[in-house]
Amino acid sequence: MKTAPGLRHFHRAVLSASLTLALAAGAQAADSHGHGHAPDIGKPGSAAEASSTVTVTITDNRFAPERIAVKKGETVRFALKNEGKFVHEFNIGTAAMHARHQKDMAMMVEHGVLEADKVHRDKMKMDMGGGHRMDHDDPNSVLLEPGKSAELVWTFATDARLEFACNMPGHYESGMTGDIMIGK
Repeated sequence: MKTAPGLRHFHRAVLSASLTLALAAGAQAADSHGHGHAPDIGKPGSAAEASSTVTVTITDNRFAPERIAVKKGETVRFALKNEGKFVHEFNIGTAAMHARHQKDMAMMVEHGVLEADKVHRDKMKMDMGGGHRMDHDDPNSVLLEPGKSAELVWTFATDARLEFACNMPGHYESGMTGDIMIGK
């Protein structure tokens, strides 16, 4: 059966639009590691913009402080120090983002990227299946080996319920989380 020329162009346009949407959805799904991707939880800031510094001490199975109050729109510099014996993560996100990210962290352990006390950063670029890599380079997350320090600067542009957490396998489940209270 022949298709009219106008209908052929319509079919091509629909096919092209469908393919574009499918590729965009696939790229978004492949890029969604549970870090700073949707929903909008804020954005990276610079130390020069920071209105305050919060020192966070990380020990095995806890953060100190466990609650942090910020203002909507405020840029905060987090000074992080891992005083524990294990690798820990400081990751800002929603509970749903942390749940998704925990699967990636388990995959990193399974592939030897993360050990209890060591991060093999050279292995983060390897294919973990289906072209999936775990560079762990999102601006709302830091991995720290024992005895290491780092800085994370974040601007809180939302009033969503946020928490900071360690998503190493078993750590979140054992209570290694903290609340971020966002005021006006």
